[in-house]
Amino acid sequence: MDLLFSDKKLEKECSDDRLLQRRHGAMRASKIKKRLAVLASATRLSDLGPPYQGPMRCHELKGPRAGQLSIDLDHPYRLILVPEADPLPLRAEGGLDWAQVTSVRIVEIANTHE
Repeated sequence: MDLLFSDKKLEKECSDDRLLQRRHGAMRASKIKKRLAVLASATRLSDLGPPYQGPMRCHELKGPRAGQLSIDLDHPYRLILVPEADPLPLRAEGGLDWAQVTSVRIVEIANTHE
């Protein structure tokens, strides 16, 4: 899957191990690197399995973050991403058609529960 970043600062942070550790600590930095590697090796979003499956627990967000996806890091932190498609591929019954998403943009590393 193609991985894009919301800005150069986030891209640099995610590609520089020392910077990632300095900003997030060793444990979260390690999880971020693992999650990015899994995303990069996937062909499409559906390769990650149905929402909430496995340790990544990738799922669609609701409310003010509708249109974004969340991947677990260490509680309460998440890797936030958005599908890179215009228009978004949607299923007839509602929600994102994960099988059609082959590119995502990493938006932020955040505590979505604040």
